[in-house]
Amino acid sequence: MYLTVEKKTELFQSFGKSAQDTGSSEGQIALFSYRIAHLTEHLKKNKHDFGTQKALLKLVGKRRSLLDYLKDNDIERYRAIIKALNLRK
Repeated sequence: MYLTVEKKTELFQSFGKSAQDTGSSEGQIALFSYRIAHLTEHLKKNKHDFGTQKALLKLVGKRRSLLDYLKDNDIERYRAIIKALNLRK
């Protein structure tokens, strides 16, 4: 499986407040970004996998809403996560 417990812990530890804090916006955005990158690579090989395409669009929407929430509440954290993950605005 592409998303192991170790990888999740690493993502939350590097982007969240701690490895146990899985609910922070930054940790969730990092996890969604990792999953989006994986699904994008899958769709490059399997163009007609429409179930995966729908799941990818849902993940992008969830990440966008979390980014909007972070932008409204703490602009500095928003700018930091955008820069750390190399996301477009």
